[in-house]
Amino acid sequence: MSKPFPNSIFLSGNFAPWPMEGDIHDLVVEGEIPRELAGTFFRNSSNPQFAPGPNYHWFEGDGMIHSLRIEDGKAHYKNRFVRTARFEAERLAGEALFSGMGPSEPDPRIEGVSPNASNTHVLFHAGKLLSLWEAGPPHELDPSTLETIGIWDYAGEFRRERMGAMQPDIMTAHPKIDGKTGEWIGFGYSPMAPHLVYHEVSKEGKLTRSDELDVPFSAMMHDFIVSAEHAIFPVFPAVFDFAAMAETGSPLSWQPERGVQVGVLPRNGVPEDLVWISHDPCFSFHMVNAVSEGNTVVAELWETPRLVFTPDEKTRPSAPNLHRWTIDLDAGTVKDEKIDDSPGEFGRIDERYVGYDYTYTWSLGSIGIPGMDGSPDGFNSIFRYDRKTGSRVAHTLPEGDSFGEPVFVPRNEAAAEGDGFVLTVAHRRAEDRSDLIILDAQNIERAPLAICQLPHRVPYCFHGSWMPAE
Repeated sequence: MSKPFPNSIFLSGNFAPWPMEGDIHDLVVEGEIPRELAGTFFRNSSNPQFAPGPNYHWFEGDGMIHSLRIEDGKAHYKNRFVRTARFEAERLAGEALFSGMGPSEPDPRIEGVSPNASNTHVLFHAGKLLSLWEAGPPHELDPSTLETIGIWDYAGEFRRERMGAMQPDIMTAHPKIDGKTGEWIGFGYSPMAPHLVYHEVSKEGKLTRSDELDVPFSAMMHDFIVSAEHAIFPVFPAVFDFAAMAETGSPLSWQPERGVQVGVLPRNGVPEDLVWISHDPCFSFHMVNAVSEGNTVVAELWETPRLVFTPDEKTRPSAPNLHRWTIDLDAGTVKDEKIDDSPGEFGRIDERYVGYDYTYTWSLGSIGIPGMDGSPDGFNSIFRYDRKTGSRVAHTLPEGDSFGEPVFVPRNEAAAEGDGFVLTVAHRRAEDRSDLIILDAQNIERAPLAICQLPHRVPYCFHGSWMPAE
């Protein structure tokens, strides 16, 4: 018999798990779905199947994929758990076996079972739908049924010797797909050596590069930035410190005296070409894009003064703001400019311009929410930034409702940058359910083109992507 879920901020409201898997054919639509839209919108959420332990954090739940397939002006919904080894072990035991981020004795039943929850991102590359996690290999899914096919290790190439045995290598949930070449540019980080690994995968899905890189210190590196010429690795002072874990309840320690170390690697170079540039202490979970201009790299990212992670800290987190870094490789400096005072996060661009000169960013935003600290329920707006003019427009929901990460879909393959649609999922707090919202990407401040109504909640998701129909 399953146990009731404990009282926790990460297990209540729209954080609360959604236990049911199912299908809904032909959602009710308010407005009209553009006929140019044909494909599937995927989202990945953290959704524990069993009541977790007292140290549970939102980052730890089982992956659940939500798909919204659009064709002929209709929308169809499906959701399924990702059947990871972890999920199957807990399903067999009938209870949670992984104890969370705080200190605890490991359950002997999980010996040899990967903690990979596959709960952070989902994207389509080289003919495969891949569900991604923070520190492990992707899981391949069937894009039509969402059935879990299994770990994808690039035909056996994505393996490395760890602890005396060949094991699937590490990769975070934030690869970049080069907007022109279609290459998958990714990395993995770990508290154990090797601490940083850089990967490249061809447009056809073949692993072509996997290099170990030296880092100044071992830290949490959720995301990175890629331009056409460079891969940029910001190492923030959120340092792995297991000695302090018993006291803080977290494997991470905030050590601002280390500053930020920004690693810049030429994409056509070798590991020895990696250079490090010091910057003032700050933290960022998510980057937007980067453009190389000779020996200068201009990047945009969501920045906060520090990471607040452990549950007993008295300091409230600060919601991120959009910043621009100008990295001068000749001078060895980082110029940091705040672009907007309004809280925001989860910036996405027209993916055809990843790594190249671009104009538009669509992101979550917050307008008129006092004390906004970056919690998902405070993002009541979608922002569209124009990088060339510095302007910003917004689409804001009614009071109490909140948006999920926006994803841009071009009108067609030949469309100009930003000509298309923005898809996002909104939580309707008063009704405790969700909607798929489709906006005109160039006029997001206007009423939605279509609202596809779901009769139930989609719990707060992290990331997602669009897969066009064949």
